[in-house]
Amino acid sequence: MNVVQLCGYKNSGKTTLIAALLPLLKKRGLRIAVIKHDSHGFDIDHEGTDTFRFREAGAEGVAIASPGRTAIMKESEANLGELLACYDDFDLVLIEGYKRERYPKLVLLRSADDLTLLDEAVAVQAVIVRPDMLKEPSALPEIRQRQTVPVLTWDDVSQIAAIIMNLC
Repeated sequence: MNVVQLCGYKNSGKTTLIAALLPLLKKRGLRIAVIKHDSHGFDIDHEGTDTFRFREAGAEGVAIASPGRTAIMKESEANLGELLACYDDFDLVLIEGYKRERYPKLVLLRSADDLTLLDEAVAVQAVIVRPDMLKEPSALPEIRQRQTVPVLTWDDVSQIAAIIMNLC
């Protein structure tokens, strides 16, 4: 299993980029999973389902399986290692978020205000920027000062897919 992270601040385009990359990577024959970190909390269950009733009644873990889908819910945050273990039979796991983890990562920047992320990030393989960010005269030199990796724009989806394939 190969793991690649896509990191960036809120609304940096991580989800949109992953959705654009998936069909290109699937065409190359990869079996792909995506793990998304949500620091704000979420709920995929809803009132009226059996699993919702079990959780409301006190179950701290509920799983549901059908011929075409499986879902496992826990009333606690799973660590990334536990989540990755669920996908150990996949070719590639794309991770949205988990900035501080040490897997190869692509860093998405919205503007020069996000450059500090490059100082914090480890194992950066490429920097992905909005096309208009490259029009800022200091943007590219600032990026190059922090990281010596390819700098691409969000429009370069096939080149981004190629970078991911090279990591596999």
